[in-house]
Amino acid sequence: MSRITPTLALFSALALSACATTPGPVEVTRFVAPEAASQLGQGTIFVASAQDGEDNSLALMPYKSAVAEELRSLGYVETDRASADQIATVRIERYVLTAQGRRSPVSVGVGGRTGSYGSGVGVGIGINLGGGERDKVGSELSVTIRSAASEANLWEGRADLRVPDNSELAQAQANAQTLAAALFSDFPGNNGETIEIEVP
Repeated sequence: MSRITPTLALFSALALSACATTPGPVEVTRFVAPEAASQLGQGTIFVASAQDGEDNSLALMPYKSAVAEELRSLGYVETDRASADQIATVRIERYVLTAQGRRSPVSVGVGGRTGSYGSGVGVGIGINLGGGERDKVGSELSVTIRSAASEANLWEGRADLRVPDNSELAQAQANAQTLAAALFSDFPGNNGETIEIEVP
């Protein structure tokens, strides 16, 4: 597993005032099907919720919107499901890491799997809080892009960010934009590589 630390350029709307807490980095892992490179970043795409996450559609909406914006910037044309060449399935899981290192889910967690391609490889959670006093809010954004015709997975990515519970980046909109921007930086990325994106 190789690691690089590019700087994440956030939208001006995400500019934060100086504060004592430092967020990030965003840990990003991506998998690219060998035959998929020529198909990615073009054509029509539909952004869907993970299958069993519909009951949390309001919680997922900022993340779907942020993913759709990134996909459009890459060259995709967002459309309805029936017209789409590709389907992007979005899942968000949010959790709390206590100052003592215990992890527990929070109410905005959205269920659903992103597919089997690359699942369980290089995406484990591990953190050492080193005696930090504040709890941290963690968010893992997962997106799978598959062919609408064959349903074959073309690309899968996961971005994980942990910030102090009083950080502005713990709020849904800023959290969603930060994770999506990191996830799709240098798209499609290298198969199986995990990188760390620093958040300014």
